[in-house]
Amino acid sequence: MKYEIKGSSVPALVCYLEKGESLVTERGAMSWMSPNLAMTTGGGVGNAFARLFQGESLFQNTYTAQHGRGIIALTSGFPGKIMAVDVMDNPIIAQKQSFLGCEPTVKMEMHFQKKIGAGFFGGEGFVMERFSGSGIVFLEFDGTVVTYNLKKGQSMIIDSGCLAAMEATCRIEAKRVKGVKRMLFSGEGLYHTKVTGPGKIWLQTMPADSMTSLAPVYFNIDPQ
Repeated sequence: MKYEIKGSSVPALVCYLEKGESLVTERGAMSWMSPNLAMTTGGGVGNAFARLFQGESLFQNTYTAQHGRGIIALTSGFPGKIMAVDVMDNPIIAQKQSFLGCEPTVKMEMHFQKKIGAGFFGGEGFVMERFSGSGIVFLEFDGTVVTYNLKKGQSMIIDSGCLAAMEATCRIEAKRVKGVKRMLFSGEGLYHTKVTGPGKIWLQTMPADSMTSLAPVYFNIDPQ
């Protein structure tokens, strides 16, 4: 499957499907397509229940090209970046609600944080999304995306919500801010997320939750 990612702040993913090729998408992600694409909706009750915990739609759409080559465009629901990640060699663990689309050979499932502290205080939550199998998954992240390749034993301390995704070989845990003065007055919160390699990590500069909390300030909106 061939694809292009167009635009910068509010990008569009344009996929070119040969006859018989399919693309699985999040519900409502399609912005435009050629008329020779057939859409089916499904996912099964069990899978739908899992996606509910992940913050995704209960069901997904599958678009298949018929009678020749077809085109379909997906757009992000928030200003940021669309990333194409091949999960052939390394499964990916991503934040909730990051899924935009994938090839049918990609497997999507829930990933539970094993450590209670990471789930409660790390800012990423107990439930994340795990993508494995083979093929490309398209993920949408918030703001600008910065990528690092962590070596074995190398770590990165990350502010709450800024961890967009990581390879499954990485380890995540919550790290408490040391010192009472730092905890109370630094403005960095009580806990950070610590990710240890080996593996690649994707960091986002403007989590959607942060942007939502700032909206009343920037746009003079009364929260009540």
